Amino acid sequence: MTSAALPEELAAIRDDFLSLEKPERLQLLLEFSQQLPELPARYADHPDLLERVVECQSPVFLFVEVDEKRIVHVFMTAPKESPTTRGFASILAQGLAGLTVEQVLAVPSDFPFELGLTEAVSPLRLRGMVGMLGRIQRQVKDKAA
Repeated sequence: MTSAALPEELAAIRDDFLSLEKPERLQLLLEFSQQLPELPARYADHPDLLERVVECQSPVFLFVEVDEKRIVHVFMTAPKESPTTRGFASILAQGLAGLTVEQVLAVPSDFPFELGLTEAVSPLRLRGMVGMLGRIQRQVKDKAA
């Protein structure tokens, strides 16, 4: 699948990263890490509802809702001490917010590699983001069925 399938918000995030020099891309990732939305109380008070993303070295948890209009809502947590991982979680939480089931499922699994971070971030961390996306898409599939 090509990046042409990217929803507008994810494409804009990708383009923001690619418009920067490589050292500045890490700074943008750090900015995203500071913008990860807080969990709503219904999940903050019930961490047992969240799924652990085992592909990440850091403890990352997520939960997906699909509403009656087939709009996807993504909720994620990642520790503040893990800014790279938290940045990836924030990119996905913000970039997938408000998309339809079909749009989320159409995001290519290699999207994390399109951000131009392969030289700045370890392959293990990028695979963690791929794992986050895969788990989000699986939950969307399950909840939309």
